[in-house]
Amino acid sequence: MKILNSDELKIAETTLYAHLPKSTKVYGCVFAMNRGKPHALEVLVDTWPAFTTIIFRPDLNNSRAKDYLNKVTLYSTDEEVLRRMLTVENLIDWSTNFLIGGIDVRHLPMLNEIAASRGVNIKEFPLVHLMTFTDPSHLPELVISDLESRVSVLNESHVDVINKTWKYGGDEKSYRNILHYIRHFPSCCITDENNQPVSWVLTYDYCAMGMLYTQPEHRGKGYAKALVTAMAKRLHSEGYPVYCFIEEWNELSYKLFQSLGFTEDPSYRSTWYEFNC
Repeated sequence: MKILNSDELKIAETTLYAHLPKSTKVYGCVFAMNRGKPHALEVLVDTWPAFTTIIFRPDLNNSRAKDYLNKVTLYSTDEEVLRRMLTVENLIDWSTNFLIGGIDVRHLPMLNEIAASRGVNIKEFPLVHLMTFTDPSHLPELVISDLESRVSVLNESHVDVINKTWKYGGDEKSYRNILHYIRHFPSCCITDENNQPVSWVLTYDYCAMGMLYTQPEHRGKGYAKALVTAMAKRLHSEGYPVYCFIEEWNELSYKLFQSLGFTEDPSYRSTWYEFNC
């Protein structure tokens, strides 16, 4: 096991790029770290420089770690190595509440087995589609003439309304996470005459587009399509990976992103798992 330093993270980014799209979430994490985005993570691999398994976990020596959700992200091409890192090497503290996000569903039986052996309860979230995007020429021109001029960016005064409407928000830690995203990652919104956002999309710290939402009274006006189009163009132009996760039940969002040229690997599914919840 090895903890990567800043120079090694740059090499890891190149390695993970070769495993897209299945490595997209961990690639997004290291992409952000390599561009100086503030974080409270440490990155571990099984061997170096060739590795089969990479794990992002909170850095307990970083004072900022306690301010954010206890999140773990991982990618592995060798499940037995992953099992060893999670059990024998104890790279995760199984006595704490933590969330593994964007986990490949093929690892779920192993995670269930480990959790059961340790008496750890699990909350499983819906399966998600990983939707990726590579060609901005697929994006349409905005059909509403004045809509593009109304697209702006979110600011810190908007955090509260987003936190209240986000299905996984509503508490202090989610508030701090949203504030972090707005301060350090791209966002797009459409505001009303009082400069209050009525529709928005953010970028998570692993560089995925997310939290797409339109206030109920403003739906049916093409706002979501305009914001996804604007955000995808911006992310692509700045070199970000352009992708999102869409829950399987959310057919409306799936069709929207599909219509804009986002695609998926139909053999791949992932989900979020919360432990000790």
